[in-house]
Amino acid sequence: MSGTGSTRARIAILLMVTGGGVAALSWETLWQLHSALALGVSAFGAAVTLAGAMAGMTLGAVAMGRWLEARKVVRPLRVYGLLELLIGSCGLLLAVAFRLLEDLDSWVYGLSPALAPYLQVAGILIVLGPASAAMGATVPVFTLAGRAQGLSVAVLYACNTGGAAVGVLAFAFFLLPHFGMSATARIAAAINFGVFALAMLLPVAAIPHTSLARDFPTRASEAGLTLRRAGLLVFGSGFVTFGLEVAWFRSLRAAFASTTESFAIMLASVLVPLALAARLAPWLRARGWAMGVVLALAGVAVLLTTPLIERMDLFAGGPERSYLLRLLRWMGLALSTIGPAMLCLGVVLPWCLEAFPRPAEVGRLYALNTLGAVAGSLLSAWLFLPTLGFARSAWIFGMVVIALALWVSKPRIRWAAGGAAVAALWVAMVSTSSIGRDRVQMMVPSEDYGIVAYQEAPDSTVSVVENAFGRRSLLIDGFVATSEYESAAYMDWMGRLPMLLHEKPERALVICFGTGQTAHAVRDEGPLRLDIVDVSSAVLEMAPYFSSNHSVLDDSRTHSVVMDGRAWIRRTGAIYDVVTLEPMAPFFAGVNALYSKRFYELVAEHLASDGVVAQWLPTHLLAPFYAESVAATFQSVFPDAVLWLDQQGGTAILLGRLAGNPEPLASQWPGLAREAKRPLTDEAIPRLIFLDPSGLARFGEGGEIITDDNQLLAYSLASGDYYAGGGAEVRRQNMRKLLMAKRGY
Repeated sequence: MSGTGSTRARIAILLMVTGGGVAALSWETLWQLHSALALGVSAFGAAVTLAGAMAGMTLGAVAMGRWLEARKVVRPLRVYGLLELLIGSCGLLLAVAFRLLEDLDSWVYGLSPALAPYLQVAGILIVLGPASAAMGATVPVFTLAGRAQGLSVAVLYACNTGGAAVGVLAFAFFLLPHFGMSATARIAAAINFGVFALAMLLPVAAIPHTSLARDFPTRASEAGLTLRRAGLLVFGSGFVTFGLEVAWFRSLRAAFASTTESFAIMLASVLVPLALAARLAPWLRARGWAMGVVLALAGVAVLLTTPLIERMDLFAGGPERSYLLRLLRWMGLALSTIGPAMLCLGVVLPWCLEAFPRPAEVGRLYALNTLGAVAGSLLSAWLFLPTLGFARSAWIFGMVVIALALWVSKPRIRWAAGGAAVAALWVAMVSTSSIGRDRVQMMVPSEDYGIVAYQEAPDSTVSVVENAFGRRSLLIDGFVATSEYESAAYMDWMGRLPMLLHEKPERALVICFGTGQTAHAVRDEGPLRLDIVDVSSAVLEMAPYFSSNHSVLDDSRTHSVVMDGRAWIRRTGAIYDVVTLEPMAPFFAGVNALYSKRFYELVAEHLASDGVVAQWLPTHLLAPFYAESVAATFQSVFPDAVLWLDQQGGTAILLGRLAGNPEPLASQWPGLAREAKRPLTDEAIPRLIFLDPSGLARFGEGGEIITDDNQLLAYSLASGDYYAGGGAEVRRQNMRKLLMAKRGY
């Protein structure tokens, strides 16, 4: 078979494999988005989605490899086209499937909260199983189709991985921002269908079983590289690659921000070296390179790179006024640090696939690599990071690679590799910045602080720091989420204002705990029950380090829940008199779900007819268009809405109520009759209403309704103005817009 294909057929196969990679990464990103919307943002949910997808790919690769060799006649291009057709068809059903899973989750949680996690696992497997299995099955199929045309598996794998890199960048910076989730799904499906059409139209002869046996005889290729040894190597490379991705990405998020665009460039910085490595693997094999040398270089690169990644926050900031230029510089930094290790690690799988090209062998090796990826990512997130921290976790992964190198190397190479590893580990250990003990990573580095508490949880890194004046701040992945500074005084009003606007608030809900100042303010206004929901258990565990919350979690009226706020409001049967919402920065990954119209509609379903909702509007973080969009979306569900402006910090608070109440919101403040010690006088509080409903409507005219589909805050560079121009400039622009709305134009 080898070397007999036409140029046209080869080009067509390369295009199909590349297009399949583009679509695959789009689908995998959509899977995570739909899963988070349907089941909630959580480390467990992300792990279940990843494991479910990888399990499907593993089973698909193994089953397809065996099926191909069991057939008397094989038409691999036709099979490949049908698999792409299945992937695209499943993708078009994705939104409906997750909507049904969301409804089922709410029903099951109402019956028994303990059963909900099991439903998530089963539901993800059912929803993602067919498409992910088809994705895994494409690898042995396109390998066979390519070999029939004289194309090596390494070249095909390089094209597929390169397509994935294009897919992740196109999805984050073009497809979803311009078209939304539904249309992006249709575009991805169109790519799959295009591959199907090309595979069906391309005239390629069938491959008989006798040709399989002749062209792919069972053998050990290089001396010492058996199929079993190759399986261990690809499992180990997948384990280390994905484990490092989790550990290093955790650190880079603290330097680059936890936005969708920063995640996209980090992921592309992994995929690009992996694609180059696949193309490099045949060249290295042909020139007699030893696998042990490549693995030793990978391990040394991991160890020497980790101290640089530890300090990425110190030089991630730059003079660029353009956010896109800053993103390009971040990608350059990520490629220069992550790239060398990933380039060496990425050689292993295509090297072994080249050595063992039979379909069943390809399926088995790809499946083992995928299983290693699942094990590495889960162990990294749930065991290594929480117990050892990111730097030591990276050292472990580096030493795993070194161990593999020593295992497959000849004695002469073994001694050299061992010596290099010892030297690299020594450099990593003596040059560590001792994150969590001597310093924490911050997006705006500062020397003026001491570390009070530090915890690396499966989903985020949470720390409490204290400045020279004894004021404390809560950092989540390097971002100052909240603090006890004077500028954070608005948090007290996030809790008090909705309580003061309600005559008899018996049950209240606080979504996102932070330092607990908002929760304390709600509790101080006298509810009979206060529910507090936060997605991070680490944040709740940091509560004792902040005196400003006055031990609110210890109050018998307080009930805390570790859960995504949107998942809670969808699952609970409670009806609330007051709901106050203070999520992370709106442009952070996953937070769009707590500002979308669908979320507000869920809140409205669990709000008493005279209930009041408070929503944080960070005028120092969001450029005017996005601030206006938040206001417009909020008022589209809560039309009786006003905007209260904190004079001390300049932050705005949206206060809203359902339509149908006899008196306009903020015309009466019945809660002021209740006794409490408040930072402002009873006369001053109502005067800080800056926009009435008509003024707020004028302010929101320049915005766009935020939906789950358009992901407006997450996928449209909403953070660009803040990171390029600074919070003071963004606040100034918003104040000008607010004043214009107040004055009627």
